[in-house]
Amino acid sequence: MTANETLPRGLTVSGKPMSTPLQDVRTVSRQLVGHFVDNVTPCATLPGDIIAGDVTTVTGVCLEVAVSMLDGADIPAKTDRLAEAAAGWAREGVPIDTILHSIHEGFKIGMDLVFSDATATDYESLVDGAKLVVEMLDTMSATVARAYIREYKAVVSEHHTAVHTLTSALLGGHPSSTMARECGITIAETYSVLALAIPAHADEAHPLVDGKVVARRKLRRLQAELALRCGDTALSLLSVDGGTLLIPTDTRADADLDELLAALSNAARVPITATVVTAAPDRVPTAVDQAHELLDMVQRLDVIPGLYRFTEMALEYQLTRPGPGRETLGALLDPVDEHPELLETLQIHISNNLNRQRTARRLHIHTNTVDYRLKRIGALTGLDPTANSGLWYLRSALIARTFRQ
Repeated sequence: MTANETLPRGLTVSGKPMSTPLQDVRTVSRQLVGHFVDNVTPCATLPGDIIAGDVTTVTGVCLEVAVSMLDGADIPAKTDRLAEAAAGWAREGVPIDTILHSIHEGFKIGMDLVFSDATATDYESLVDGAKLVVEMLDTMSATVARAYIREYKAVVSEHHTAVHTLTSALLGGHPSSTMARECGITIAETYSVLALAIPAHADEAHPLVDGKVVARRKLRRLQAELALRCGDTALSLLSVDGGTLLIPTDTRADADLDELLAALSNAARVPITATVVTAAPDRVPTAVDQAHELLDMVQRLDVIPGLYRFTEMALEYQLTRPGPGRETLGALLDPVDEHPELLETLQIHISNNLNRQRTARRLHIHTNTVDYRLKRIGALTGLDPTANSGLWYLRSALIARTFRQ
């Protein structure tokens, strides 16, 4: 229908105004609301005061709008009441699909009431009435959707601000119960503090694609998955490259964190590496520093992506602390500096848990070449990579060297 077309007003069915079956607004409203509760599944779970209050009132408003339009009157200002209710439902968390489904259910019942007495002589009125029904449905659905989304965005913005405020306070070591109440978020007794490294997606380097857009979409997918799995309990400060997550230990056990990281990696479509340290709220700043130091070490060691706990990497972490021990261990591999292929072979062989076949495949060499290079390392350093004691020192030396100046 073009902008210049107008629908006939004051439509009739069987000689009576088409709006007649809807004019007893109170009775029809009760009938419609009862139908919603019995047949629109989500409505049955809404609190009784919402059903008896806003839902019933707004159903009456919608009927009054319908009666006005069928009688040829202008749409009353009562659509503002519909918008106010939609905004309230957004803030209360009533799903928008429940609201829109209820509107459509109401229209189906209303059409049955209006057209039930129609005869063949009412054909033209029925056609015009059907067009008017589409116009009403468009008006009401658009009013609800606009108001709901506008309010929902405001709610989300408020929540993000509250989360950011509380997260910043925890990271800064200044959380308080007053701040938590103001933010509407409970401070947990202990947190799993995760440091995340998010690698670039392959498309970020594509010459024909905007890499920044690809990176932002990667982050949005990760955040959406995090919200889906952790709801409002997870606190985060993340960028496209990584960041920090605080997850209450009472909502997700340590054993479940590996599954969570795998899900986040799958959503982001990149292999994420993370480290985790557990801490009480007042120890979060220290735990964050420790988790990121551990993450830095894990990345320097070029391990496979995954979740690493401090308890699993305590020895490696200690070997990287500044001091004469680190310098002495790192110097054990100085004789290999002029042979980078030997150093690479040693590092890959250790990361592959001493599996010669995997090492050979990754380096694209024969397994005999792997054996030859390991013997050369032993000859140059005096430490045999095939003996437990020699291997321990060589692995420690590799770890220490990653932090040498």
